[in-house]
Amino acid sequence: MTVLKLRILFDHAMFGPGKAELLSRIAELGSISAAGRQMGMSYKRAWMLVEEMNAAFRDPLVSSARGGAGGGGAQLTAAGEEVLRRYRAVMEAAAIAAAEDLAALEGMLRPGSAD
Repeated sequence: MTVLKLRILFDHAMFGPGKAELLSRIAELGSISAAGRQMGMSYKRAWMLVEEMNAAFRDPLVSSARGGAGGGGAQLTAAGEEVLRRYRAVMEAAAIAAAEDLAALEGMLRPGSAD
């Protein structure tokens, strides 16, 4: 199976499949820590990535409320939803554009080759 993964390198920021997955899971679960846990990353790492994304973009991508009696939580902002949507659109367009060449490259591999 061939999988195309893209990481976008901006002048002072990077966005790729890991950050996109983190945003997607935050949207689904309503929690940065739960999203990180599902991805097998530490609470600290998940928060660091969210802070990195929030600092890199003009508008924050994730808003959060601290825990406590009412409980905390996190959600994507409108900017976060748009960044995730646009990243997915770039991935889809790239996959379509690269399909023929990826198939040709895959066909050139030795049988059972892992890389």
